[in-house]
Amino acid sequence: MQLRHLRYFVALSREKHFGRAAEVCNVTQSTLSAAVRQLETEMGAPLIERDKRFKGFTAEGKVLLDWATRVVAEREVLDQQIGLLRGELSGELTLGVVPSALPTIGLLTTPFAHRHPNVTLQILSRTSNDIQRMLDEFVIDVGITYLDSEPLHGVTTVPLYAEHYILLTPERGPFRDRTTVTWREAAETPLCLLTPDMQNRRILNGVFASVGCAPRVQAETNSVLTLCSHIRTAGWSSVLPYNLLWLFGTPLGMLALPLTEPEPRFTMGMAVRRQNPIPPLVEAFAKSVKAIDLEAEIKPRNG
Repeated sequence: MQLRHLRYFVALSREKHFGRAAEVCNVTQSTLSAAVRQLETEMGAPLIERDKRFKGFTAEGKVLLDWATRVVAEREVLDQQIGLLRGELSGELTLGVVPSALPTIGLLTTPFAHRHPNVTLQILSRTSNDIQRMLDEFVIDVGITYLDSEPLHGVTTVPLYAEHYILLTPERGPFRDRTTVTWREAAETPLCLLTPDMQNRRILNGVFASVGCAPRVQAETNSVLTLCSHIRTAGWSSVLPYNLLWLFGTPLGMLALPLTEPEPRFTMGMAVRRQNPIPPLVEAFAKSVKAIDLEAEIKPRNG
């Protein structure tokens, strides 16, 4: 059983399409298909449910996939450890980041990249549920996600900062003379929010519900950039994590008002798979992150 065939098999599970999996692996589709057939011959069982296109894995295929995923991941760890013996840290480190943490992710990745220039960083915007799944399936190495809102499993965590919220609203709107806004008041103004599949939105819904109201949602999006665009052009308001202001500042013509009654805090942090040995890239990134006081880095820009 060849390692590259296992890599093709794992890629097929992630892409769920022969053509895309072949492209990711830099081989032809016929080469990838032949590798899968060879695995089926070696296992003595069909591994793929086929029609005219990929439909999924058989029971035997799922067993092999679980094993192959771990073998491929362990080989990557081995390569990293051999590199360390030569005095170099290299490879690819993949991060899954919830959208509300993206504005400040550069504060974590930049020091690491400067310290380890031979490491390539891949940063993916994903929901918290996706991050948990991708950690479980060895698709990502590190997750930046909420630690205390919905349970995580099989991971080691490092708290980074406490997320709290502001209302970004037109300066000529109903809150023009205010310095703070209550959650009940915010619920009555037209809002643009992240979609319900985002944990940030589920958190906001929970806070609104805790004061006996529901938000008046004018538009929903799974993109922080799209959200900011609509706030600026449509005259709507939005409830946003305060760390967004660190990157963008308060947009022209808008007010950033702290939300009160209540003033909830939710912990954003780093999550990595609980495994032994710890991959050298993950260990190095964790060491770099622990040396950064992200809370202090963000606060000055927010006043």
